[in-house]
Order: sequence, then structure tokens, then C-alpha cells
Amino acid sequence: MAEVQRAERISGLPGACALVDRPNVAVLASHGRDDVIHQTVMWVLRDGDDLLFSTVRGRVGCANLERDPRASVIAYDVTDPEEYVAARGSVRVEPDPERALSNRLARKYTGADHVEADPSAVRLVLRFTATAVVHRRPGNGGVAP
Repeated sequence: MAEVQRAERISGLPGACALVDRPNVAVLASHGRDDVIHQTVMWVLRDGDDLLFSTVRGRVGCANLERDPRASVIAYDVTDPEEYVAARGSVRVEPDPERALSNRLARKYTGADHVEADPSAVRLVLRFTATAVVHRRPGNGGVAP
């Protein structure tokens, strides 16, 4: 049977922290103008209880979050997608003029600094703060019941 843990903050779930700290991808969901959900697969970095994502001004997800900060995130283990962290919360959009976060993320996932396709792009940090977190770990040796 699967093990499911719940908390208000990610730091309350050490297994969830470990999953996010490994180079696993996350899906960030935002609300579009017509309230249609927009989802983006992204690299993620944990900063205490916050999850950090890097984006560029003008992208749909970023525009959605600047207008409506409600968001949800699911990060899953790429070696066993039945283990995941799901969270609801909100996003603050912050400047990243030095591109520090995009470089930290690139080093986590590729081992090298980020190469910007458009040097004039305005890099931003999406700082996600959870209000509810669930961590699911599969049981039965990873086999679904």
C-alpha cells in the first residue's frame, strides 16, 4: 500500500524535500485569463519551504501568475513516477537580473551554467509558497495495487 503524508509546508515532509532536492522535474500549474489551467514542465530548486522556478517575462505561465498568484505544483521522481510531491499555494514573481537562479538550476540538472537563447530576455524567479503539501511514496516495491 502507498504511504501518503500531508503537511502545510514542504519542510514538514523530509521525503518530499529529498525528492525535490534531486534533479526531478516539476509541473507548475497556473490559471489563465479564462480560468483554463496552464501547465508547464520546469526545473525546480527548493529554498527552505519555497520552491523556485526560473522563467522569462512574457511567457504565458508567468503572465498568468503575475495576474493571479494561485498555483499548484507536482514534482515526481523520474526513476519512479509513482513517488511524487503535490502542493497548492501561491507564487511571487521576483526579478533575477543576474540570472543567478537560472544558473543554479542549470548546474543542478546539467552540471553547467545556463546558456540564454535570447540575451535580452528578462529573467524572473517564480517563488512558490505552499499552503498544503502531499508526499506519496509507493508501496509494494513500487508496484501499483
